[in-house]
Amino acid sequence: MSSPTRSGEPPALERKIGPLQATAINMTQMCGIGPFVTIPAMVATMGGPQAMFGWIIGAIVALADGLIWAELGAAMPGAGGTYLYLREAFQYRTGRLMPFLFVWSAVLFIPLIMSTGIIGLVQYLGYLIPGVTGEDGTTPLGKLIGVAITLVIIAALFRKIGQIGKLTTVLFVVMLIAVLTTVVAAFTHFSGAQAFAFTPGAFSSAGEGTFWGGLGAGLIIAIYDYLGYNTTAYLGGEVRNPGRTLPRSILFSIVGIMSLYFLLQVGVLGSVPLEELKTATSVASTVLEQAWGTVTAKVVTVFIVVAAVGSVFAGLLGGSRVPFEAARDKVFLPMFGKLHPKLHLPTAGVLTMGAITIIGSLFTLTDVINAAVATLVIIQSLAQVAAIVTLRRRQPDLKRPYRQWLYPVPTLVALVGWVYIYVSATWLSIGLSLGWIAVGALAYLVYAKAERTWPFGPKEIKEAFATETEGAQA
Repeated sequence: MSSPTRSGEPPALERKIGPLQATAINMTQMCGIGPFVTIPAMVATMGGPQAMFGWIIGAIVALADGLIWAELGAAMPGAGGTYLYLREAFQYRTGRLMPFLFVWSAVLFIPLIMSTGIIGLVQYLGYLIPGVTGEDGTTPLGKLIGVAITLVIIAALFRKIGQIGKLTTVLFVVMLIAVLTTVVAAFTHFSGAQAFAFTPGAFSSAGEGTFWGGLGAGLIIAIYDYLGYNTTAYLGGEVRNPGRTLPRSILFSIVGIMSLYFLLQVGVLGSVPLEELKTATSVASTVLEQAWGTVTAKVVTVFIVVAAVGSVFAGLLGGSRVPFEAARDKVFLPMFGKLHPKLHLPTAGVLTMGAITIIGSLFTLTDVINAAVATLVIIQSLAQVAAIVTLRRRQPDLKRPYRQWLYPVPTLVALVGWVYIYVSATWLSIGLSLGWIAVGALAYLVYAKAERTWPFGPKEIKEAFATETEGAQA
């Protein structure tokens, strides 16, 4: 079946992704290299073992946000995810401005997040290959290897979606093996007294070294590691029975990854001394080596690197679809709306986001995480909070196969969480995110004047999914 919003325009996206593959895509994207490289940073930021609660609070924010994605994705299943939701919600007041700004920003922040996966996997390659990493981070050799791996991932994306779904399932299994093996290794040398030796005064209300003092920065790390539960929403035009598959894949992946992360964090805390943990660059390899020796550690490290490759692969797979629908609507550059004649994939989206991933991989991990998360929060997460409220009011008859549980409580929880995360980012990241959006607003004005649309022409109100819902559920 083809994407419902473009069913009469060949070539079209094909609905080949089933429930298992959808959940695998989300979880593979969520748990790539993230927790393996950020656990030390989380512990250092939050001052000790109390970091384990940072993962739980991050999961609560992710779950609340996931319920927003679940309702919007089930009601409006098409390529691009957020682009469609903002297009439908904000067309009444600001025309095409908000969907334009989202695509403008997504073309930047999605590949930046993927570049962190490349940076992280190169760190773990340093355990296997001498000269890849140094005291100050990745060496020129490491950066060159990162670029080469990204090019291989881009090449692997040039295949039909049915084949990609099967490949992602294999990568998902590799990810599970890597995480669960590390968890088991950690608990073979586990000390409960060490794992739960909370820093004295950790939960007091004052001081930078307390749980509360480091929570904001810790949540940025946690939410970065949870990102990816929405990947199938970007692929909504390629998911079978999206009204059921999308919500389930989002919720199952969040709960599953939360459980894995918590076990991994507690296990590492109980098996690696705190001061050593805070400065570790390949903490999983350290855990594995002390449990089962160097050979086993190296074998599982290879699995961790492959899992990281899978995460970047899944992220670019979903992200490359974001500009597709916008270009078809003439809201973005026309080249992004063209599909490969045989493989039926958005060629320009894959190549552009792959190129930005390569550029991002040349910077430091912390800088890229802060910049990417800050941009994502302001133009996607907060915008979707407004979108679900607006659509409930503007399109009450829109068929919603899934309606958010306990609405509006999860929406309010997500709103508070995202605002807190945004203001906790570095001032540089906040400034860059606002600057990028300001430049995007100027670019939109140029586009709007050329297209004679709002504010230089009439608004085009079209409730696409309100009239095509029946076809969307096919």
